[in-house]
Amino acid sequence: MTTHRPFGRALCAMITPFTDSGALDLDAAGKLAARLVGEGCDGLVLNGTTGESPTTSDAEKAALVRAVREAVGPAPSLVAGVGTADTRHTAELARQAEEAGADGLLVVTPYYSRPPQDAVAAHFLKVADATGLPVMVYDIPGRTGTRVEPDTMRRLAEHPRITAVKDCSYDLLTAARLIAETPLAYYSGSEELNLPLYAVGGAGYVSTVANVAPRALRAVLDAFDAGDTARAARLHARLLPLTEAMMAAGLPGTVTVKALLGGPVREPLRPAGREAADGLRGLYEALPQAESVV
Repeated sequence: MTTHRPFGRALCAMITPFTDSGALDLDAAGKLAARLVGEGCDGLVLNGTTGESPTTSDAEKAALVRAVREAVGPAPSLVAGVGTADTRHTAELARQAEEAGADGLLVVTPYYSRPPQDAVAAHFLKVADATGLPVMVYDIPGRTGTRVEPDTMRRLAEHPRITAVKDCSYDLLTAARLIAETPLAYYSGSEELNLPLYAVGGAGYVSTVANVAPRALRAVLDAFDAGDTARAARLHARLLPLTEAMMAAGLPGTVTVKALLGGPVREPLRPAGREAADGLRGLYEALPQAESVV
């Protein structure tokens, strides 16, 4: 087993900034992207769930990729979320993302219709054939209602452009087996599992929390790679209260990130209330005091 990292190690699932009137704020997006890259992100995932993709138009998705590419230059990986419940539409978004300057595609399992596994495989394969870009399979059955089963994942791994997985399956056993058995690069999509998955050969993470704590998240991987596993575990543990408050306390990650960074969300999401925002702020401000992460 050789760990490869087609998009780097530390990826941020970036929010999409909007103006007070609700329009796409490309200037703010470019500034945020540049800051995240400057603070240790190897790449950015745009137009994902954290980026409020269900409420942005196709034209806005392409404009965001173009603006971020211009802001960060050619070096960081830009992975564009193109997943929909419609294979044809997903393929169209994939071609649009390639034209806009993306380096890869994040493709979620078709949701709501709950297709059987042969149809799941056909969906990913058709999207992979639509462009020359590498594909990251997004396995998040808690949201889509459908798991990418292990045999399906093994089949997908045979395609030369299906290279990675964003794993939100909460099945570390299966993920570890597939890391060992396939060439797929596994990225944790659940911050509490970033270090455990990395320790069994994962490639890194795609993180919502990285919008606000990119250095702290990367420091965990840096410590592990340096052989200081005790420090890696300690830094990972320091992040858990903030992670829990942002990702597991009843509010969507988009809402909790924007409670810390500012900016409106689009309906049906609603901003965090004062009490929740104050709690998040307290945990965020306490994080650097716990231990240096630079």
